[in-house]
Amino acid sequence: MDLIATYPAIYGSHHARNYSIGGPLTHNAGENASLRRGKSVVAESLLLKHQLLIANRSRQRAPNLTPFDRILLGLTTFFITPARFSKVAVVFKPATLLRFHVALVKRKYHLLFSSGATRRKPGPKGPSPALIAAVVSMKQANPRFGCLRIAQQITFDFSVNSDKDVVRRILAKHYRPGSGNGGPSWLSLIGHAKDSLWSIDLFRCESVLLRSHYVMVVMDVFTRRLVGFSVKPANIDGIAICRMFNRAIAGHSLPKHVSTDNAPLFRFHRWQANLRVRDIAEIRSVPYTPVSHPFVERLIGTIRREYLDQVFFWNAVDLERKLSDFKKYDNAARVHRSIAGVVPSVRAGERRLEPASLGCYAWQSHCRGLFHTPVAA
Repeated sequence: MDLIATYPAIYGSHHARNYSIGGPLTHNAGENASLRRGKSVVAESLLLKHQLLIANRSRQRAPNLTPFDRILLGLTTFFITPARFSKVAVVFKPATLLRFHVALVKRKYHLLFSSGATRRKPGPKGPSPALIAAVVSMKQANPRFGCLRIAQQITFDFSVNSDKDVVRRILAKHYRPGSGNGGPSWLSLIGHAKDSLWSIDLFRCESVLLRSHYVMVVMDVFTRRLVGFSVKPANIDGIAICRMFNRAIAGHSLPKHVSTDNAPLFRFHRWQANLRVRDIAEIRSVPYTPVSHPFVERLIGTIRREYLDQVFFWNAVDLERKLSDFKKYDNAARVHRSIAGVVPSVRAGERRLEPASLGCYAWQSHCRGLFHTPVAA
């Protein structure tokens, strides 16, 4: 919980003296109703008092709740009448509800009873950012230098104590060597034409009701254009894969090649027969190496981080409708760094919209207000 609501005045202490929770029940309807009202008043007084203690615990706007606070607030709600819930309710932000859903999906139940991020354990803080930058820069400028040579050079030039193990850990985490000869990969070479190579992959996501759904993503490698999505509930087979592919590419011309990973779902004979009938050659990535299937893997990560982690969906129809909105935004409005900062529709040959002026422009919303891009007014 992130925000605590503003509460009305607390009932006086005489209510707690006149009523007791859990007293003996009588057969008289009037006495039973009076006892229930007394329990509700006492529970509400206890709840409001504890909420004020939480609010005064810190001068911050969003004090953290301890496990005892959560248990006490939850138990007292059993004795409060529904009409009074709006007066004593705890208010939380949508981000809290999203984190709650993620914790349920990942089965991280301990996160449901903790407040804020877990504190880091005490220990060595590691090398400074300046040392990391110096080591990485030296390795980039001298690719043939080993860890011991770099450590000795750093010690000599900067008078900083450094050893080869520290250099090795820095390079393992922060250094990314370039390709051997700077040439393109095979996927880039084959896909260097529109609709020459499409990449296909599947990922799974959970609805707000924790129902799993498989999503097929089809993209054009050359233009980075999203060809289409298709959604099916969990437990899919070869026939379902073929139907998902046919639905995702409906209305598009067929490519010459498709690239897939080595998932068992792409080994069904019906899937392979479907590609043979359509005269499409299949290229498979290196097993257990997501880097060999980079374009669609990065696209899936973008869809998760920028969109699906920010919204809920109820069922397959709702998910497919929302992914269709993201497809329109990604193809027509979202710039891609891998294609020199243009949108996939321009890369595919479509006409570019008139640029907006800094002195006069408007905002266009996408994906139901989740993204906004400037347009000419």
